[in-house]
Amino acid sequence: MRKVLPVPSQTVAARQTSSLPPQPVAAVQATGAFALMDSLRRHGVKHIFGYPGGAILPIYDELYRAEEAGFLKHILVRHEQGAAHAADGYARATGQVGVCFGTSGPGATNLVTGIATAQMDSIPMVIITGQVNRAAIGSDAFQETDIYGITLPIVKHSYVVRDPADMAQIVAEAFHIASTGRPGPVLIDIPKDVGLETFDYVPVEPGSVKLPGYKPTVKGNPRQVIQALKLIRQAKRPLLYAGGGAITSGAHSEIKELAERYGIPVTTTLMGIGAFDEHHPLSVGMLGMHGTAYANFAVTECDLLIAIGARFDDRVTGKLDEFACRAKVIHIDIDPAEVGKNRTPNVPIVGDVRQVLIDLLQRDTEDGNLSEPSQTKEWLQRIDRWKRDYPLVVPTYPDCLSPQQVIVEINRQAPHAYYTTDVGQHQMWAAQFLKNGPRRWISSAGLGTMGYGMPAAMGAKVALSDEEVICISGDASFQMNLQELGTLAQYGINVKTVIINNGWQGMVRQWQQAFYGERYSNSNMQPSMPDFVKLADAFGVKGMVIRHPDELEGAIAEMLAHNGPVLLDVQVKRDENCYPMVAPGKSNAQMVGLPKPPEVAQSAEPIICASCGATNAPNNRFCPECGTKL
Repeated sequence: MRKVLPVPSQTVAARQTSSLPPQPVAAVQATGAFALMDSLRRHGVKHIFGYPGGAILPIYDELYRAEEAGFLKHILVRHEQGAAHAADGYARATGQVGVCFGTSGPGATNLVTGIATAQMDSIPMVIITGQVNRAAIGSDAFQETDIYGITLPIVKHSYVVRDPADMAQIVAEAFHIASTGRPGPVLIDIPKDVGLETFDYVPVEPGSVKLPGYKPTVKGNPRQVIQALKLIRQAKRPLLYAGGGAITSGAHSEIKELAERYGIPVTTTLMGIGAFDEHHPLSVGMLGMHGTAYANFAVTECDLLIAIGARFDDRVTGKLDEFACRAKVIHIDIDPAEVGKNRTPNVPIVGDVRQVLIDLLQRDTEDGNLSEPSQTKEWLQRIDRWKRDYPLVVPTYPDCLSPQQVIVEINRQAPHAYYTTDVGQHQMWAAQFLKNGPRRWISSAGLGTMGYGMPAAMGAKVALSDEEVICISGDASFQMNLQELGTLAQYGINVKTVIINNGWQGMVRQWQQAFYGERYSNSNMQPSMPDFVKLADAFGVKGMVIRHPDELEGAIAEMLAHNGPVLLDVQVKRDENCYPMVAPGKSNAQMVGLPKPPEVAQSAEPIICASCGATNAPNNRFCPECGTKL
């Protein structure tokens, strides 16, 4: 006889539209696997990326029925790491929770790199792994690993489902935790017999979860908002510093309004690209190790730094005690653990950055907006001078392609595409020269994961089938997950992958050249380089190769016009370096590889460093040996 159990609670929307009391729901006999799939359906999951195996077979058997019913589609990847990166790209492109499946043991451990990537960049994901039967846990059973324990440092939260009756509640909690506050990945480990066991199933609706002790702060403290506004009104050389939190919260409109209202230049981190229009005159582009010269000079000279959803990462700050050392700091972040972690702010504000900026702008308007329009005029003129003197340079050569030239041409022909990247020189060139809108820049920033780009593009394209999705990769990075060409071919996922092929692990080679006496230890990829066109053809994907500048425009157009996935191998100048560059341990103002400013453009004489005596090229502004200004 079936028991009748009440629904735990209705959704927020239901409570708002109905005054009727919650209605009892008849419990139905169901398996744990059915409860999982039904819960995913209720949470709006349309796509799952995964790979089956023994321990997760009960779930895949229920997945078979779910796909037949038509409420979701499973994408079979060729390696579990590809599943995690695809779910990650799906989440970054949409702001929704990405979902991936993997079996126990090696299937689960293959997901670890993708989980860590998502955790470092605060990406909402739910990862579901199979596990050996409950009775076998801890016995070193076949394909058993403690994935719960392995991933504890790299997830926002995790579960092992011991009772199928808990399944619906756990799924609802997992989605709530993954997507609220500072987002992050949540792991659900499901023993095989939990998926098979039947019980009286009652669903738990989205929005009905109440977790004691978990209540992320959304609104900033009003007194701190007032203090921040006071500092903004007083600043003569302010700078807005936007990170990934600005993208997550959708704060781009509020950042633009604040910047324009007070005449504040805006720089972004690698994660924050797209939070501010880089075509806007107030944009100074990305800052940090390979940021623009004018962004790095601005952060060095500013008197007020307004950090919005940024974490003062070492690749941004360089030498931390010299980062914005003349500035007062306002730090806005939803995660209280980040505020003051690396730099103590004058005004800390914990809250959703968009909501904090809305409150600040509203208070400013109510106060009569006491800003002086000309207050930052001299500061902006100074930044414009830096922009003229130290622009990003696109080298051109008569007989070979420069990487920068390739990226600029792709962006010219596909200005509104969603772009993913792998990690290395090509990633930094893409960050410098692509001009992206919110969520259209998808790159592994915190972990720096090679092999991320193509599976992430796959996830973005599955989510947004009508959008152009382009992966900018490197020849070394691409080979980390090249097997996902098979996934693109099987499902006809129309991703364009461009390999910036210089035959090296490019960033490793650049560091070996600059800091290791040109000892190129195991960074040369050319001796074993595959023929990428033949490789693409073997997977059933259109392959193309170009080697000369005259081929570039036509090849990009052909690639974009093709109705299906394309792999374009662009063979570029082998020894091109990515500049500007802040050397390790140096301040952001101590960049090498800057273009010649007008006042020294005519000089061809080498410059001798007064501090260490090193001979410098005439275009150096700082000595790469000791960091002294020349």
